[in-house]
Amino acid sequence: MRKLLFAIVGIAGMALSGQAFAADYKIVAPAAPGGGWDQTARSMQTALQDEKISGNVQVMNVPGAGGTIGLAQFVNQASGDPSQLIVGGYVMVGAILTNNSPVTLDQVTPIARLTGEYEAIVVPAASDIKDMAGLVEKLKADPGSVSWGGGSAGGTDHIAAALIAKAVGVDPTKVNYIAFSGGGEALAAILGGQVTAGISGYGEFASQVQAGTLRLLAVSSDVKIPGVDAPTLKESGVDVSIQNWRMVAAAPGLSPEQTAAVTADIDKMVKSATWQKALADKGWADTYLAGDDFRAQLAKDVEATSSILKDIGLVK
Repeated sequence: MRKLLFAIVGIAGMALSGQAFAADYKIVAPAAPGGGWDQTARSMQTALQDEKISGNVQVMNVPGAGGTIGLAQFVNQASGDPSQLIVGGYVMVGAILTNNSPVTLDQVTPIARLTGEYEAIVVPAASDIKDMAGLVEKLKADPGSVSWGGGSAGGTDHIAAALIAKAVGVDPTKVNYIAFSGGGEALAAILGGQVTAGISGYGEFASQVQAGTLRLLAVSSDVKIPGVDAPTLKESGVDVSIQNWRMVAAAPGLSPEQTAAVTADIDKMVKSATWQKALADKGWADTYLAGDDFRAQLAKDVEATSSILKDIGLVK
């Protein structure tokens, strides 16, 4: 009888421990492995699992067209499913506009802005460009001769390159920007000398900068970033400041209760020690904003990005 009682207690305990987990999640990273969205999705996977917020989290990469291919697939296949999430951000906002995407962020359920990251401008260590002044000199002399390697067309990297050109008196529509579908591909092109300069979030270049294979020319923050040995663009005479941000959204068609449950899990995640360590390790700023406040900010960001893209000739 006692053995039977212990067995029942054990089964009940297992059931209760199982109930402590939220639903398993599948996170779509709408880009190739190695870039910021992929790193964000996999950092979420680690935090959600290690902190026992979710029992099983899978990440699926769906690259192409600045995230709009992954977004379209997500909208069409995930409707009503609270276990499915997608990572996105500033880059996706621009890509939707420049690609004239039929699927927009209005069709998903925004959950939270997660991180912010400033842009970094780098060149290969063997480059004859030693500082931002050297890059600007080449850009002014012949804009087309300076090729910029970065993420998707119309994204933060592309916008930053165009704003740099505009700030130094170069027609931003003349910028020779080469878009890559993932951070890994862009990094290989930069290291291989296939482009003049690279532009992306600092976290995507940090290990190569520290290893001495890339030279960091400047960062796009208003003030110097602690622990990063580089001047800001403004300190280099280029009046530009821009920050990329990344978010997580849930599927279309969720009930208010389902949305609240997903939001609660993400809230636990961003406050966890595992997530905070990931932010510190990757140099990401904690720009967490959720609920109605995030939805209002997202609408403002979409409007502002549209204005910038029109100004630099990427959107009519």
